[in-house]
Amino acid sequence: MDFIFFTLIRLIEIYSWVLIIYIILSWFPNARSSSFGEALGRICEPYLEPFRRIIPPIGMIDISPLVAFFVLHLASRGLFALVSWF
Repeated sequence: MDFIFFTLIRLIEIYSWVLIIYIILSWFPNARSSSFGEALGRICEPYLEPFRRIIPPIGMIDISPLVAFFVLHLASRGLFALVSWF
């Protein structure tokens, strides 16, 4: 059981890093239109889309990825709490 929880926690950590890289790509022009950016977009956009529908951009700044990253971090901490509880 611990193996499953630790694997899920590790996958969430890896996905967090992928999300950070995808967010940083938005700072560079045409980086998301590269093949690497498009591959990351196929991985990250399905997770980011619900947050973008709830939290609209404030001017030119989109804070929805920060909220999505925070929710992902809370999920990781929740799984870690479940592991320590059992």
